[in-house]
Amino acid sequence: MSNFALEVDNLTKVYERQGQSPVRAVDGISFSVPRGEIFGLLGPNGAGKTTLLKVLATLLRPTSGAARIEGFDVVTRPLEVRRQISMVLQETAAELFLSVRDNLLTFARFHGLPAAEARRRAGIVMEKFQIATHADQKVQDLSGGSRRRVQVSKVFMVETPVVFLDEFSTGMDPILKRAVMGYLREESAKGRTIVLTTQILNEAEELCDDILIMNRGRQVARGDLNALKLLSAGVYEIVLTFDRLPETIAEDMARLGPLRSHIDDNTIEIALKVEEAQVLDIVSALSKKGRVLRVEVSGASLEDIFVELTKEA
Repeated sequence: MSNFALEVDNLTKVYERQGQSPVRAVDGISFSVPRGEIFGLLGPNGAGKTTLLKVLATLLRPTSGAARIEGFDVVTRPLEVRRQISMVLQETAAELFLSVRDNLLTFARFHGLPAAEARRRAGIVMEKFQIATHADQKVQDLSGGSRRRVQVSKVFMVETPVVFLDEFSTGMDPILKRAVMGYLREESAKGRTIVLTTQILNEAEELCDDILIMNRGRQVARGDLNALKLLSAGVYEIVLTFDRLPETIAEDMARLGPLRSHIDDNTIEIALKVEEAQVLDIVSALSKKGRVLRVEVSGASLEDIFVELTKEA
């Protein structure tokens, strides 16, 4: 038996368009994910992440290549694949005309959970996701954020070995999001394999054991955070806090050609790809613009790496 929960081999998905060139949404992707890992699938909008998840979940048929979930081929054995997975797609709605409780119970019964056990788990899950007070409300009457809680909470009703989460934290407040990240770590420690996509890169930085960055359907980088940082050597993040923000600081930052920059009150953050010897010169030049209260220089964050690796791809 394979040690991998997911195995993807030269997978391609092409959308044909009448009178237009076909779109290669997934273009020759290959990777494998060991059991019990939290695997991050990152990329800009339109990179092909959601299409790839749909192929792995048997919702779309690949144009070529192969993929296996827990050893089952997604094309030839789709029913067995679906028994191995639970998933939340960003665009997927909960059952709007059912109550919160009935959404959870129905999902559990679809996965073969006995009724009594399903009711027990539903109570626990609703408390975890702070939706117990809405238990008897129809999902259509909830706010967008509460609907998202219902969707994500479903995967905690069952114990499928593989979980797919597409932008799981959309609409969640910071406290709940932090709690859910803890729940995901607990599930991974139990041996569940979690594949997540996110546009919030610090989530991936905190959660993921391994990360694959996609752009335009192709893999542009793969590895843990340390390995990805080596691909982006020469990227530095500079943070300066002034007693008063210099009037021309935005223009001064723009002239440096940053990968990204941000101004928050009297603090500036700027990420640059430069030679190491230039960093102190840049800090010195910016510091002359005003009275500096704090200086920080660090290596690339995941956000810096993401920008650097996808900007030209």
